[in-house]
Amino acid sequence: MNALPTPAPGLPEGVVMPEHKLSIVIPMYDEADNVEPLLVRIHQAMEGYSQPWEVVLVDDGSTDATPAEIRRLAAQYGSHVHAVELVRNYKQTAAMQAGLDAARGDVIATLDGDLQNDPFDIPRMVYRLLTEDLDLVAGWRKNRQEGFWLRRLPSRIANSLIARVTGVRLKDYGCSLKVFRGSVIRSVRLYGEMHRFIPAWLATVTTPRRIAQEVVTHHARIHGRSKYGISRTFRVVLDLVFMFFFMRYRTRPGHFFGGIGIVLGALGSLILAYLFALKVFLGQDIGTRPMLFTGFFLVIAGLQAVTSGVLAEMLSRVYFEANGALPYVARPQAAHGEADGWRRPSLPAGSEPKPRRT
Repeated sequence: MNALPTPAPGLPEGVVMPEHKLSIVIPMYDEADNVEPLLVRIHQAMEGYSQPWEVVLVDDGSTDATPAEIRRLAAQYGSHVHAVELVRNYKQTAAMQAGLDAARGDVIATLDGDLQNDPFDIPRMVYRLLTEDLDLVAGWRKNRQEGFWLRRLPSRIANSLIARVTGVRLKDYGCSLKVFRGSVIRSVRLYGEMHRFIPAWLATVTTPRRIAQEVVTHHARIHGRSKYGISRTFRVVLDLVFMFFFMRYRTRPGHFFGGIGIVLGALGSLILAYLFALKVFLGQDIGTRPMLFTGFFLVIAGLQAVTSGVLAEMLSRVYFEANGALPYVARPQAAHGEADGWRRPSLPAGSEPKPRRT
């Protein structure tokens, strides 16, 4: 059933895995031939795993026999294999979010359902996450088994651009094999096609110092066909623009729009001042000059940008106040009692309070 080679165990002998519960989340779309081999591979990889674990298979509105295969195998393997069926194809980001919502573990691993990611890498990545106190260990497909011109080259360019814009230095943003601390990934909501930027999203609620990468195995696709094409490059660029805005200006959008408005308004004002001087002091005709229309256009565009900034600031405050959201995320601390955590004034020597007589 499983044509892939079985590697050596990912953890050295005698290693003690810290206590946790692990959820493995796998979104699938038209992968009927891969469901059973994938579950066989997962159970091989997790054989002897010392901590509780579960598998969450998310069918993203498949048009083939994927839902039936997931249901059949979930009943066959038992209650630790959970099936989530979406009513239509919502794309990978929504399917991954559905899996994260259904996951119960305090550590969550995600991977693709096409057998190109190897579940044998999961225990090693989980161990590193917990022992090094990280929030994310992202897979790095160093020896990627795909075509160079249509897959690897565009991916390298995109990875470099994303790392430069977001400040999260990873070599492989596109690898779905990732291991998260559950409390952190649950503080982020995924929309659109933002699954490619999960490390960058996590950087909005944690520090990049708690994000690491791990070299993982990558296999050539055996069954089915790839759901990605060269067209996704354009979507990545658009998503990256939004990601840049969100990371830099989420709590202060007025600075973004206002800065643009001030620059445009200043340029327009300079042009109009120049034309005004030509008209008043030199008597030149300026009514048909293109610069006149350009100046008015820049001033109006500047005013609109500043106005958009004001409206964006108001919306930002409505969002944070109405939803109870905070512009920061703090790590949980032990709660103090009513009398704990206070520095008490020291009393002069000999002035300690005397016990009351009853």
